[in-house]
Amino acid sequence: MKREYYEVLGVSRSATKDEIKKAYRKLALQFHPDKNPDNKDAEEHFKEVNEAYEVLSNDDKRRRYDQFGHAGVGSSAASGGAGPQGGADFNDIFSAFNDMFSGGRSRSGGSPFGFEEAFGGGGARRGRASAGIPGTDLKIRLKLTLEEIAKGVEKTLKIKKQVACKECNGSGSKSGATESCQTCHGSGEVRQAAKTMFGQFVNITACPTCGGEGRVIKDRCPACYGEGIKLGEVTVKVTVPSGVEDGNYLTLRGQGNAGPRGGASGDLIVVIEEIPHELFSRNGDDVIYTLAVSFPDLVLGTKVDVPTLDGAVKLTIPPSTQPETMLRIAGRGIGHLRGSARGDQYVKVNVFVPKDLSHQDKELLKEMKKSAGISPSAHNDKNAKGFFEKARDIFS
Repeated sequence: MKREYYEVLGVSRSATKDEIKKAYRKLALQFHPDKNPDNKDAEEHFKEVNEAYEVLSNDDKRRRYDQFGHAGVGSSAASGGAGPQGGADFNDIFSAFNDMFSGGRSRSGGSPFGFEEAFGGGGARRGRASAGIPGTDLKIRLKLTLEEIAKGVEKTLKIKKQVACKECNGSGSKSGATESCQTCHGSGEVRQAAKTMFGQFVNITACPTCGGEGRVIKDRCPACYGEGIKLGEVTVKVTVPSGVEDGNYLTLRGQGNAGPRGGASGDLIVVIEEIPHELFSRNGDDVIYTLAVSFPDLVLGTKVDVPTLDGAVKLTIPPSTQPETMLRIAGRGIGHLRGSARGDQYVKVNVFVPKDLSHQDKELLKEMKKSAGISPSAHNDKNAKGFFEKARDIFS
């Protein structure tokens, strides 16, 4: 299992860019292959550190990683090797060491080794030419009611995304013909040798002409300008299980943006957004409903109709029910995400205090107030007397 990127660099999730850069410099020096010749473990650590830094030093990638984990950054940081947009120039790495040890900034003022996004931007190093460029992931938000979440629901969504061009079947070529790239001679990568005080290093990057594909198209398709993709609209069905919560997400593999020139499609990430309910509040898989009951009904007991996620049910209010009492209706809550059971509904009982009373109602309340059984002071005096009598018996 891949380690957390923050754990790899030894920093907290709230670490600043400077703290991340400082941790990366230290670990990159510690595990660099030139300081650890023929040490496979050090080499793997070095790759792991580069991969972690590529993601955490980029605001957008770090945001996606914090939200979705490793799945949120796809394969762009899969190897720690050079990508088609950057590529680590080891000559620059060692030329920046003087700045590092003297406490100064690197020559570029950007990444810690004197080059911007040295390990960032575009996927693992290509050992051979590949067909097309992978498509990007697509993220959408799906709003759901509490009723839909309680039982699960299937939604049909219309999504605008990059789709394969119908005119050229996604190839980007009007005739479908391609030819070997003259820059990389079909390998999909270019090599640059650099001499340093430690010897000669070879820097391998994706070919800038073909983007690492190894082939270039002939007769560009006029409909998609040779890209093989166009903006279109598709219909996607999403099955949402019961019990999901706000912020949960579903990943639909291969339902994201189509890749240019026949590349594999990215993923569709559906983020759940729970719509606040006007009657119920949620506590895990349980729901809570607040019910106002008149004072006579609290004292004498009654039966009332109570709304649930499945419709109204009869609820018995026992005699002498106290305000703030929670009454349980089993199995009327939200279906568990893992399992077939459901949570419960709790009814919080509050006393209803009327604002407008008739003269007759006020007179009735005044008469009621005179009753010894109604006044709380009588109960307080009785309880107090009982306490002092018990205390006297103890100390006598």
